[in-house]
Amino acid sequence: MTLLRHELRQGRISLCIWTAIIASMTALCILIYPEIGSQMSAVSGMFSDMGVFSAAFGMDKLNFGEFLGFFGVECGNILGLGGAFFAALLGIQALAKEEKDGTAEFLLTHPVSRSGILLQKLSALFIQIVILNLAVIAVTLLSVTAIGEQPDPGTLSLLFLAYFLLQLETAAVCFGISAFIRNGGTSIGLGMAALFYFVNIIANLTQKAKFLKYVTPFGYAESADIITGKTINGPYLAVGMAFALLGTAAAFFWYRRKDIR
Repeated sequence: MTLLRHELRQGRISLCIWTAIIASMTALCILIYPEIGSQMSAVSGMFSDMGVFSAAFGMDKLNFGEFLGFFGVECGNILGLGGAFFAALLGIQALAKEEKDGTAEFLLTHPVSRSGILLQKLSALFIQIVILNLAVIAVTLLSVTAIGEQPDPGTLSLLFLAYFLLQLETAAVCFGISAFIRNGGTSIGLGMAALFYFVNIIANLTQKAKFLKYVTPFGYAESADIITGKTINGPYLAVGMAFALLGTAAAFFWYRRKDIR
């Protein structure tokens, strides 16, 4: 467990910064809702008539005049995209940083197997994502209480669950990639998160590209679909979790055989 504690200690500043930014932006969006909520119904109608632009971001399905509709678009993008970037950075740096920073030789001389290293790094990654989401959920509940709103708890829980699973899948896929690279890969991680986001936008634009939702975690974390359907899309989620398991398995398969420089 020494490596697990070291990973958590090493990542605590980054975790605090990302958590503070995402939580504070989410709180700000919620707290300004009473000031602009009465005007959002008209805005909602305008957005719903903007064709493919509205469809790309799911704004044709939501009523901004209702709190959940506003939360799904504004706060959902903050936690979804921001959380994906954070998870991607955690995953892509988990293994590659040891060779980039020259600490791999020191790490591998300790009495811990490579499988043990992978498990502890995965555990640290999971714990940090859990902490981020718990903090954001707590701030959200406090902010919602402060403005006197009472959103449907079931739908709100589904939204947070979808964002959490999105982050786990992104982290797992990047964790798998991390086993194959040697130089940190920050740009690769951020690029993967951005790619997932824009692939979902493309999938929303036309029915012909709908199949792309199977290859992006944003497909099952689409706030408009969750709010209107009161559920997470099962097939998209199943494929997403399969990608997460594949990324994790790839990391275990290759890292245990990899020639560490």
